[in-house]
Amino acid sequence: MENSLLVLVLAAGESKRMKSNHSKVCMKIAGKPMINWVLSTSFSLEPESVGVVLGHKMEEVEETIKEFPVKVLVQRKLLGTADAVRSARSFLEGFPNSDVLILYGDVPLISKDTLMTLITRHSKEKNSVTILSARMDDPTGYGRIVKDEMGNFLRIVEEADATEEEKRITETNSGIYVFKVKELLKALTKIRNDNAQGEYYLTDVVSLIDGKMGIFETSNPSEVVGINTRLQLAMVNELVRREINEKLMYNGVEIIDPKSTYIDVDVEIGKDTVIYPMTFITSGTYIGEECSIGPNTLIDKCKIGDNVQVRYSVCESATISEGVSVGPFSHLRPGADLRKDVKVGNFVEVKKSVLDERTKAMHLSYLGDSTIGREVNIGAGTITCNYDGKRKNKTFIGDNAFIGSNTALVAPVSVGKGALIGAGSVITKDVPEDALALGRARQINKLGWAKAKREEEQHDR
Repeated sequence: MENSLLVLVLAAGESKRMKSNHSKVCMKIAGKPMINWVLSTSFSLEPESVGVVLGHKMEEVEETIKEFPVKVLVQRKLLGTADAVRSARSFLEGFPNSDVLILYGDVPLISKDTLMTLITRHSKEKNSVTILSARMDDPTGYGRIVKDEMGNFLRIVEEADATEEEKRITETNSGIYVFKVKELLKALTKIRNDNAQGEYYLTDVVSLIDGKMGIFETSNPSEVVGINTRLQLAMVNELVRREINEKLMYNGVEIIDPKSTYIDVDVEIGKDTVIYPMTFITSGTYIGEECSIGPNTLIDKCKIGDNVQVRYSVCESATISEGVSVGPFSHLRPGADLRKDVKVGNFVEVKKSVLDERTKAMHLSYLGDSTIGREVNIGAGTITCNYDGKRKNKTFIGDNAFIGSNTALVAPVSVGKGALIGAGSVITKDVPEDALALGRARQINKLGWAKAKREEEQHDR
């Protein structure tokens, strides 16, 4: 386009209908805050600058958007969309010869392609303002585009101010516009709030613009859906996750039941991997090829290699290498690093520990703050006692060691290569390589004691 482009994102509103203690623009769509969807799209347009108008819960929103190099502007009193734009006057005045695209922090699905078409239309037609409209099957809640009999634009009317006839109009105002900055600044000086809400409407600013006005109707109304309620939030999440699942399936991932599979944006999954029902996979996760994930599994920010099986388990910020088997009912906590062909089974918890190749921990164990070598067998009920009440301590187990069932390894402690720990031991000292360690009391059998006890109890009755 001839002029440089600014983007201004309005995100100051309180949104009482959400009934939340948090800013609605920080609520997530497929694992990503809705305002960050808008900002990602904004920066993809390569604008000269991006401004964000904040107000309600602004500290929370600032923290949420800190990864983006935006100019933060503040709306002190929430007096409507036009007032929000007036709050950005200093930002706009710095670029008087630019065009500005107005977006909203609660309209997350608007696409780069639609915006590029809108901007190109605005530039080509040399408009002072270009409106993005959409036809809705149910236009309730949206401002209506009012035209004359010849189809020429007359005005935008908010639903609260619309007549019954105007409410039947299906072409709606998305609220997304491109303005010439000079014309917008002039119109903002004329705006009034004599309407049902007593607010300063940006729609009224449109009617005050001097110069040519254009309208571009999007072919995809779902892009301009605003989120004002928990129901709308759920509906948009469902829409986005359906698109994510469909894209993965087209790329060779088998999803047994897409309706009960919840995969966030920015998840990568290799071909021929099978995802079973009631599986949740969060943003930042990578899963390789030929894996089997689920059912009833949470994969949260994990890196998973090829040919991995995870069943009925929770994996958080873990690294799971090729050929590993996890579950059922395992818990991999942050820092778990399972190397090639490791097996972790029923009710095993691993935290901040490395399990090297072909090591097995199949039953009822806790492995925390540990480094465990290759081909180690961890017996059922083994615990690394890593916390002494003040600090976490480390356990080291060498290659080919055998840890007997019901062993407590009291850290800091080291078990050498090839060592064997007898079942039921409490190990408090380092064990040399190839040694047998027994850390339990000697068994004493008192013959006839149980029978005598029963006879005594019977006599007392």
